[in-house]
Amino acid sequence: NLPPKTLSKVAREIRDLHRNPPEGVRLVLDDNSANISSQSNSLSEIMAELEGPTDTPYEKRYFQLKLCLPPTFPSNPPRGYFLTKIYHPNVDTSNGSICVNTLKKDWTANTTLSHVLSVIRCLLIVPFPESSLNDEAGKLFMESYDEFARRARLMSNVHGRSSPCSSYLLSEKKKQGR
Repeated sequence: NLPPKTLSKVAREIRDLHRNPPEGVRLVLDDNSANISSQSNSLSEIMAELEGPTDTPYEKRYFQLKLCLPPTFPSNPPRGYFLTKIYHPNVDTSNGSICVNTLKKDWTANTTLSHVLSVIRCLLIVPFPESSLNDEAGKLFMESYDEFARRARLMSNVHGRSSPCSSYLLSEKKKQGR
């Protein structure tokens, strides 16, 4: 559980993310989370969906991920996990955990959730094979990009969604008064 001061900060950030999401990022909200203050118990897990960036093996696919905020947030970074299987050097194939400096050594208490989600999406454009969690993908990325891209595209087409998830669409319709 997050302390009250932290809950307030996280609720503000989620509202901002919902109103003004970074490019290619959407919060995944269920029917109860449209009223963010009513879900204070679930604010320690942020669900989002990333649109695969253009000109990458992930383009035209949607990937769900989860940020898990520790009780010590924002002093300590959240942990990030892809819930959608993805072939990527910086994503662990066993549990979807994400390795990116923003969630490790570059973390500061002022880092926003919006920034974290943007950085994770940028990781789909520019992986860091030097710090691989998926050694096979990291090695292939460096030695044979075309083969890496073929495998990543295949996994994306099998596991990634071809359209945004319906809970996002429902929240958008509510926002637009439909």
